[in-house]
Amino acid sequence: MAPSVLALVLVAAVAHAVWNLAAKTVTGRGYAFVLSYHGLSALMLAPIAGWILVSGAQPIDWRLLAAALLSAVLHIGYSISLQSGYDHAPLGVVYPSARGFGPVLTIIVAVALLGERPGWVEIAGALIVLAGIAVVTVQPRGITGQAVSDGSSGVRRGLLWGGLIGTFIAGYTLWDDFAVNHVTASPLLYFAVSETCVALIMAAGLVTLPGGASRRADLRVILTEHKRALITVAILSPVAYLLVLYAMQRAPVSLVAPVRETSIIVGTLLAWWFFGERGIAAKLTGAIVVVAGIGLIALG
Repeated sequence: MAPSVLALVLVAAVAHAVWNLAAKTVTGRGYAFVLSYHGLSALMLAPIAGWILVSGAQPIDWRLLAAALLSAVLHIGYSISLQSGYDHAPLGVVYPSARGFGPVLTIIVAVALLGERPGWVEIAGALIVLAGIAVVTVQPRGITGQAVSDGSSGVRRGLLWGGLIGTFIAGYTLWDDFAVNHVTASPLLYFAVSETCVALIMAAGLVTLPGGASRRADLRVILTEHKRALITVAILSPVAYLLVLYAMQRAPVSLVAPVRETSIIVGTLLAWWFFGERGIAAKLTGAIVVVAGIGLIALG
């Protein structure tokens, strides 16, 4: 992996961990919060997307719209599952298990079905990154300082939510990799259209789905009481993922996916710092292992 591509993915990883920390602070209003930050992201991206269209650099056709729509559905599933997971289990379990399970599925599909053939050094590096993630994820005792009365139950819930979220991660990663390499040359326009689709679909759900009145009340609370978290996620989430989309145009997704998950190290350390989640020794050990794996990928 070229150093420039590696740098893109690592910057994306840090931004991703920080916005997840912000998202964790909003509880019980997952649908409204997801709608709010995707909607704000779409509004911020709209002028840039408009400039791309006006300049003629990249037109919108039915293939781009269809690809962006499917991406939007996968991202909605991911975002709502993520907020629900954070509501029901510790960040230090949900985040690393989701981010670890996702690239495992991605690598399997990319190698088995998409014909990607990374070199042995790069494969070894990717596996070492995943091993480091496992060290961070597996915490058999005292995983959290949060008010979770049964720690083992909290771990089980976290792993189940992590598995669901990780499945969505693998789905949108593989699909978006295909889209930016075979459907459009502009990841920015593609992502802007996808974010708009997310906002429109979820806004429609605010009216048509059961419990709409409650969600609309939640939306008012988000806009008045959680402005800092909303703005943080609305800015950093697109930045993080756009960097990943550009990286996927320059390197195999089977390598980008595991390196991207170095965000686990940042995220779990932030969970320890801000939420008092324990297990710092395992987290630091995992960090060293992950850094070693990244080094091999970079050499490859």
